[in-house]
Amino acid sequence: MGRLKSLVTDLLRKEFIRFAIVGVVATGIHYGLYLLLKLFIGVNVAYTIGYAVSLACNFVLTAKVTFRTDVSALRGVGFVLSHAVNYCLHIVLLNLFLKIGVGASYAPIPVYCIAIPVNFLLVRTVFRKLR
Repeated sequence: MGRLKSLVTDLLRKEFIRFAIVGVVATGIHYGLYLLLKLFIGVNVAYTIGYAVSLACNFVLTAKVTFRTDVSALRGVGFVLSHAVNYCLHIVLLNLFLKIGVGASYAPIPVYCIAIPVNFLLVRTVFRKLR
């Protein structure tokens, strides 16, 4: 039993590391677009566009790299739905941090710290349950 638990723990750790690498790429795309776009449009719209663009890249990388599964329509729907929940969390937190005085350039950083672990749990459920 101890060997099985050790194996499961090791697999989860590796899976989370791959998730983190993919997440850094997707978050970089999101944050970079947000910083650029907020110079021209409102922060919520800039944040939303950045989120949407990074979502497409994130889906393919999450399927292929993180969970080593195939891209499928069912997983795509589950991924988008889990990200819809996560996006709501992002927007609420972004506006909360803006309201308490965190600058617009820095407000996404604490949002990512809170929302990314939540997103891991949601997306993991999608890729592990929808085969």
